[in-house]
Amino acid sequence: MTTDLPAQQQDWPGSTAELNPRADHGEDSWTGRDRLVGKRALVTGGDSGIGRAVALAFAREGADVAFSHLPEEQADADRTAALVRGEGRRVVVVPGDLRTHEANVDLARAALDALGGVDVLVCNAAFQMTHDAVEAFPPEQVERTFATNVFSPFWLVRELAEELARNRGNVLVTTSVQAYQPSDHLLDYAATKAALNNLVANLAQELGPRGVRVNAVAPGPIWTPLIPATMAPEKVEGFGSDTPLGRPGQPVEVAAAFVFLASDEASYVSGSVLGVTGGKPVF
Repeated sequence: MTTDLPAQQQDWPGSTAELNPRADHGEDSWTGRDRLVGKRALVTGGDSGIGRAVALAFAREGADVAFSHLPEEQADADRTAALVRGEGRRVVVVPGDLRTHEANVDLARAALDALGGVDVLVCNAAFQMTHDAVEAFPPEQVERTFATNVFSPFWLVRELAEELARNRGNVLVTTSVQAYQPSDHLLDYAATKAALNNLVANLAQELGPRGVRVNAVAPGPIWTPLIPATMAPEKVEGFGSDTPLGRPGQPVEVAAAFVFLASDEASYVSGSVLGVTGGKPVF
């Protein structure tokens, strides 16, 4: 595993192909064990990073996958689709910006129409941009961060609640160690992740009686295009070295948590936040 990252920068939203070193999404390291055979999953932000690793791992575990991505991320989305298709699974790719209620309704309906149903909803898409002082955070950025990170999961769950209840499915949400150890340069992003933890706890209470499990995965510093695309080069250098394990995580290491929570192995797990943080506490 990589322990030292060189300083680097990309234009937002970033490209997987330009990462140095390359990220591990499980292309050569994930072995499927048929834990999600017959499942149909919808993953937001599935083009790169954690989303790509989840899509690939789910496919290797036997699931069909629909995923969303921003139009600017088409090249990465095409690669993810090819990986899922290469596992012999159905894949549905839905471009769009999930900041509006209408976009989330359209995504949910596209997944339902193409897959014939949804058993697992993975709310993973997120936006962040760093600034060094609270005065530097543009109002439009704060609104975008909350709309992407918090409103979209709320709207998707609202739209798919009946479907998930019918299938005794589950909801998985990507939160973050930032909810517990917020960085001042990620002020708005950290706040959204704390809000998501609360949303997960509430939804587990709301949907549990209907047979739907709701859980979160809270990654620590994970090596994805989001990092060099939203942080200054000097912050990228050494990214993740402050964890007890002394390195950043790889997307495939986070995907393992999603596979567990989506599978029947986690049949009595709901309302939980599973940290994948390299040793940083999530409590």
